[in-house]
Amino acid sequence: MKKLTFFFSVLALASMLLASCAPKATPTAAPTEPPVVATEPPAGGLPDLGGKTIVVAVENAYPPFNSIDQASGQGVGWDYDAVAEICKRLNCVPEFKEAAWDGIFPAMQAGEYDMLADGVTFTEERAQIVDFSTPYVEVNQYLLVRADETRTIEEMKADANAKIGTQIGTTNEIAAKEYFTGKEIQSFEDFGAAVLALKSSDIDGVVIDNIAAAGFMKENEGAFKLAGQIATGETLAFVFPPNSDLTDAVNAALAAMQADGTLEQLNKKWGLIP
Repeated sequence: MKKLTFFFSVLALASMLLASCAPKATPTAAPTEPPVVATEPPAGGLPDLGGKTIVVAVENAYPPFNSIDQASGQGVGWDYDAVAEICKRLNCVPEFKEAAWDGIFPAMQAGEYDMLADGVTFTEERAQIVDFSTPYVEVNQYLLVRADETRTIEEMKADANAKIGTQIGTTNEIAAKEYFTGKEIQSFEDFGAAVLALKSSDIDGVVIDNIAAAGFMKENEGAFKLAGQIATGETLAFVFPPNSDLTDAVNAALAAMQADGTLEQLNKKWGLIP
């Protein structure tokens, strides 16, 4: 866009003054397409990241948080909408990169990504190697079964032949092993694979949080139901490399989104809350 030289000089001086009191911007990877730099600082006194690209890891296999829309081939979900809104407020550009869940925490610890948005449960153990944002929603653990399943969750627990699956390296896996004691839990690379195994009757139930369960039930209308709750009170948050400057900036944006109702609207849109 064409601008006068004088305008650029004034803008540069204003940017220097703003930078003296703004938080340090987080270094990020090069964007895949030109970033759209805001012409004005973020409103409400939020940090200004100066149009930087933020590399955001997602699985694209965890609806309603993230998945690939079959019609458009584009990534969709709560993570995409929420991070886009955060960057709108912080003057940054999200670059979503598909990443496997297995090994994602060492990758985050090593700074391979700027941010992980994947419906991640906060745990003290994980917090030893990565940073977390403030939580954006609370979830509970349930057992997802086929719609024609007649056994109760207690009966499946007692049935030596009942096969239970979940995703490897998750708190769901921990909950599954604690609840279904004595059973060999089948852990899959992602929840999509576990749900597919359930649908094809290779397993009889999937331990999964209520939000993700709702996402898979919506994608497979009439195929599944929830058999019962097995664990409660987990909170989900974004993940960052240790000591990332981005953590405080995202927390500020989340607080603003909470205050003006945007976070609640997004949570309702994607079924994170009723």
